[in-house]
Amino acid sequence: MAIQMSSELLDGCVLTILDKEDYYGYALTQRVQGTISVSESTLYPVLRRLKNNQFVTTYDQPYQGRNRRYYQITTQGRDRLASIRQDWVMFQANVDTLLKER
Repeated sequence: MAIQMSSELLDGCVLTILDKEDYYGYALTQRVQGTISVSESTLYPVLRRLKNNQFVTTYDQPYQGRNRRYYQITTQGRDRLASIRQDWVMFQANVDTLLKER
C-alpha cells in the first residue's frame, strides 16, 4: 500500500526541482516520476495551481518545429518552498516520534 502524498508536499517536490533549473512539462513529470509514484495527469494540475498562485511562471521555447512550455520558479515560489521545507521538518520529526513509540 502506498502512502498518499498531500498537495502541499507535491508542490514542494515540484518547486524543489524547479529551484535547481527550469523544466518543460514532460521532462518535469519524468523527473518527479523517477523519484515518487505519481501519474502525469496529477502533475499538470499541480503546475497550473503553482502558476495561478504565482509560485512559477512559464515561457515557451521552440524545439523541433514546436514550442515547449518551460516552468520557472518565482521569488514567491522560493518563499513558499522555504515554508514547505520548514513544515516538513516539523511534520517528519513528529511522525518519527510517533512511529518509534513502543
